[in-house]
Amino acid sequence: MIANPIKWPGGARVACAITFDIDADSLIHISRPKDGFDRLCPVSMGKYGPKVAIPRILDTFKKFDIKQTFFIPAWCMSQYPEMVESILEGGHEIAHHGYIHEDPTRHSPEEQIEWFERALEVHQSLTGSKPVGYRAPVYNVNDTVIELLMKHGFLYESSMMADDIPYILQKDGRQLVELPVHWANDDWPPFAHYPEIDYMMHVQAASTGLAGFWEEFEAQYQARGFWMSIWHPFLTGRLTRWTQVERWLESILDRNDCWFATLSEIAGYVAQQDQDNLQNIRKDTLPYYHNVQIPDL
Repeated sequence: MIANPIKWPGGARVACAITFDIDADSLIHISRPKDGFDRLCPVSMGKYGPKVAIPRILDTFKKFDIKQTFFIPAWCMSQYPEMVESILEGGHEIAHHGYIHEDPTRHSPEEQIEWFERALEVHQSLTGSKPVGYRAPVYNVNDTVIELLMKHGFLYESSMMADDIPYILQKDGRQLVELPVHWANDDWPPFAHYPEIDYMMHVQAASTGLAGFWEEFEAQYQARGFWMSIWHPFLTGRLTRWTQVERWLESILDRNDCWFATLSEIAGYVAQQDQDNLQNIRKDTLPYYHNVQIPDL
């Protein structure tokens, strides 16, 4: 079913990553900049992530001895430094997710550079190093962001949807590994209800909402592919949902043929396989288009 499956280390059938976007309460501040600070319900909903869900999630990862990747807006890192410390203490990866969850496509190239590099400074200050991975807020990556990633030597990007498995983005002799996302593996559709940002979805029961993720996993498992969740602590990290996630995770690890790793580990493996010509990794050349495609009317 997958035309060019990647052979994973140790004979694993599938490469897996449970990734979290820890947006916390940045969402209400960026979407309602004038009065977001005084909208206490959404602020508190966001705070549930770093305060309650992240300790729960980290305990599970420690229990099963797996290391995973967390995408965190730099503003959230500054607001919750104890969360950053606990993630690093667990041996996990922290990746770039904007400064305060700003949408790159709503800003000029100059503004994007300012936001991006301000976030890099926070990463350097709080973690002691620059991140090697990036995911765009609301997946809205654009060519300016790609240029920034390549300029600053990033290893991978995780906002695009052009394949079921990792592939290479190449541009002007440079490249990034793309670790593709999809809404089917994102917890916003089944679990998010956020009136302040006009996201009015019917919240599904935990078992119903999570069932789609398990189906996505089984398809990738059978095809020897790549499964990655894009979850948010204040959604999937809530008690009922995470209880079921932990039970599922234990059953999957019991198969002993699933490679759970950080995205930097997965991307590094893919990049090395490509560099050494050991596997045929698919490539996309950027930019996809150089100008507007709709003719003047």
